[in-house]
Amino acid sequence: MADRKLTNEKMLTFDGHEKVGTFSAAAKLTEFGEKQNAANEVLALNINDLIKRVCALEDQQEKNKEIMKKIASEMRELKNEVDRVRLTEKLNSGAIERLDRIIREAEENS
Repeated sequence: MADRKLTNEKMLTFDGHEKVGTFSAAAKLTEFGEKQNAANEVLALNINDLIKRVCALEDQQEKNKEIMKKIASEMRELKNEVDRVRLTEKLNSGAIERLDRIIREAEENS
């Protein structure tokens, strides 16, 4: 398999405007056709490689979507847990303050 890299040189299928005689026209046309075929082959190889890369990127994108959905779900669960802990801490702090106030009042009254 030939080098796949696209270059201007490889894509150049017509390289001159010199007069072509009747007897050399067939040879020039054959030369042009061969160059065009080679250019088409390089283009086809590059296009096929690009198609493979796009397909691989699409597959990876689908995997990334699933990973992101899982992360989002875990983040929601974590937020709910943090909110629960905050509420518990707030309720506990309020209860401790009330108990402390009741104890102080009881000590003052005794």
